[in-house]
Amino acid sequence: ADLPQSVPGVVDDITDVDHVENLGGSLVTPGLIDAHTHPVYAGNRYAELAMRSGGSSPSAITAAGGGIGSTVTVTRGTDPWTLCNGVRERLRDWILNGTTTVEAKTGYHLTRDGELADVRLLRELEKEPMMPRLHVTFLAAHVVPPEFFGRQRDYVEAVGSWCADAAAAGADSVDVYCDDGHFTTDEARWVLASGRNVGLLPRIHAGAHKRRGAVQLAAELGCASADLLHSSTDEDIAMLARYGVPAVVCPSTALQQGNLPPVRRMLAQGVTVALGSDHNPGHCGITSMSLVISLAVAAFGISVGDALRAATLGGATVLGVPDRGVLTPGRLADIVQWDADHEGAFAWGFGLKPRRVWRGGTPVQ
Repeated sequence: ADLPQSVPGVVDDITDVDHVENLGGSLVTPGLIDAHTHPVYAGNRYAELAMRSGGSSPSAITAAGGGIGSTVTVTRGTDPWTLCNGVRERLRDWILNGTTTVEAKTGYHLTRDGELADVRLLRELEKEPMMPRLHVTFLAAHVVPPEFFGRQRDYVEAVGSWCADAAAAGADSVDVYCDDGHFTTDEARWVLASGRNVGLLPRIHAGAHKRRGAVQLAAELGCASADLLHSSTDEDIAMLARYGVPAVVCPSTALQQGNLPPVRRMLAQGVTVALGSDHNPGHCGITSMSLVISLAVAAFGISVGDALRAATLGGATVLGVPDRGVLTPGRLADIVQWDADHEGAFAWGFGLKPRRVWRGGTPVQ
């Protein structure tokens, strides 16, 4: 890594070490990286989850007041202090569970001022002691908000015009949910290009349900990642591999959808794969990437080694942060000591607990 020797929490050479910890033969890994989350929201949708588990259709859930729109309503009506405390608690859970870097999306205000405030909120929380490192993604193109009903094109143009302000507020990436009931590929192209023009890395929710050409768009734009990919075909995989677009897969959401992405074929074709929890109020409350690793092994049929690599080096690649994801001189000292002596414990433990976590060489209390 091309890092100056004065960077705190970075070990450049073994001679720099002035303190040694005896970890007693424990398994030690780099800090885990969650490459897909939606943590900025208020309220919950437990009733909706119960309806869905009982076989209710999306239309029935929406008619009962559920769906993303319900979270938007509650989040907009929550005072900033309460919202901030909720997000802080979630982020704290991530780092205590061994995840030292979190990709965090906005997307539940869907107004210019609200979305920009969410970007700033995440950046301020990252400065607090014992918080994970954050990669902030601007996801105003989540769904069309109610005040833009019947004017989807106007909303798309508005989101594109907000991208420069999002970058100035501290966002790293821009994302679009490209799928039925969300945004088309043409609409996604407009927003992602607008974001890329102001320095935001383009990402895309690609094919969570029906195939909409999102993977082709990701290849066309050179997206930093294509996420979810539940309905990927061999053609999609070949395109990801050919154009070097990494895949972010989320086993918890894939299991709920009953539609698993072909991760083994992705790996066999040389696609870079990262893992995400897809933490969000409507589907998944996971803040443990060790649990995500276990689910990936069980659901996708990949090895523990591949899953662990996807939750470390794969995540670092997707987020464009080469200073983490491996334990080697010159990288950030984000380190986890696990309550195990072999990585095979991730396949057994389903939520393996860390004994100790270090962020930049500093123990997390």
